[in-house]
Amino acid sequence: MMDMRFQLTLSVLLALIREDNGQSQNKPTVSLLPRFPDVFVGDDITLICKGGSGTIKWFINEVQQSHQDSSMVLTAVTSKNRGRYECERGNLKSDKFKLTVLELEPHAQLFPSIGGAVMSKGDGRNLVLQVDDDPNGWACFVLRGENGFRIQPAVNEKRTVIFAELKEENRATFWCKKGTQRSNAVTLKMTELRVMLEPPALPALLGESVALRCVVWGGGKVENAVFFKDTKQIANKTEDTYIITSATQDQTGKYSCRATYRYSHISPDASQQKGDSDAQELKFIGGPPAATVDSTSTTSLRCSCNGCPADCTSYRWYRTPFDDSFARKSLSVNGRYIDMDKEGMYSCRMDCGKGFSRFSNVYRYKAAEPTYVLPIMAAILMVLGVLIVVLVVLKCRKRGESSVQTTERDKDKRTGGVYEHIQLTDQADKDKGEGQGRV
Repeated sequence: MMDMRFQLTLSVLLALIREDNGQSQNKPTVSLLPRFPDVFVGDDITLICKGGSGTIKWFINEVQQSHQDSSMVLTAVTSKNRGRYECERGNLKSDKFKLTVLELEPHAQLFPSIGGAVMSKGDGRNLVLQVDDDPNGWACFVLRGENGFRIQPAVNEKRTVIFAELKEENRATFWCKKGTQRSNAVTLKMTELRVMLEPPALPALLGESVALRCVVWGGGKVENAVFFKDTKQIANKTEDTYIITSATQDQTGKYSCRATYRYSHISPDASQQKGDSDAQELKFIGGPPAATVDSTSTTSLRCSCNGCPADCTSYRWYRTPFDDSFARKSLSVNGRYIDMDKEGMYSCRMDCGKGFSRFSNVYRYKAAEPTYVLPIMAAILMVLGVLIVVLVVLKCRKRGESSVQTTERDKDKRTGGVYEHIQLTDQADKDKGEGQGRV
């Protein structure tokens, strides 16, 4: 009897274990793509709900969301996106996924050499990587859908570049890393329309200006562009660019444009055409705290960051040549002050351990002319002054001599004239007398 009870209890336990194992195998999970160890403000990320079956429900901090797709795309994340994410399928909930967002910038910067975040199907775009150290050893990656691929950057003396392609995907995210360091993530999107609105590829920041371009595939010349925000017209222009100045949170929304254009570069008599773009989401965020640069003398600068956290304890200085904005170089100075010894554009940021503050404003330094130039210029001016005085004196003297000669000639002429008049008068009197004598 006891054996039967024991066997029954054991059977129940095994059944419960099998049921629990089955539920565990079907239990959904939440994962992060790209698999960043740290997520920085402004990153585009995707949360994936895998496993289980049935309708998907998403929860953020235990509050159910309306989103029901297996993937949840979060663009330009900020601290507001922090929290615990769960998904549920078939009455089974996943474990909580904790999302932490660092209010800092990553170590390196990745950005398009030209153009914005949207490109035509089949096109590609160069992304430039700027790093503080040796660019060799950096590797780049792309996430298309849920599949990641490695891209080897091309490194030369001036810049490090990767060629970004979407292939057949509607969007793709690109980034680079070296050890524990990485760049920001750049998301590019595809359009199949001839007219496209180009928002910036990097996060749009509150308080700054943002340019939205309405461009036409194949180089069509835009003669008129109408811009829309959330389907409402906001501008009608004879140029292809709409500029948002001092952006506010209220300007977050979906933007599109309608272009009137011609392919006049193909034929001067090309017919006028019209077309609409896709709507593109534009999200304005606060971003990390920004450093500032101000001058303490004609050759010295100071770096400050009032909004930086306490763990931002050291400084990084950079100099960019005037003739190449992609050739920014990190300097060896890591203190708050720097003495400028070369011409260029100087900027700074604070090192906060896992990341950095935003770059400061740019200070343009142009070295003064060498001091020996001033005495030479003074000597040249003195010589020119003496020459001018000598020329004036000579000219005045020449004019004086010419006046004296003219006066003497005039006097001679007047004297001669009187003499001749007297001579003629005397001769006439004499002739008159002689004539009277004959009578």
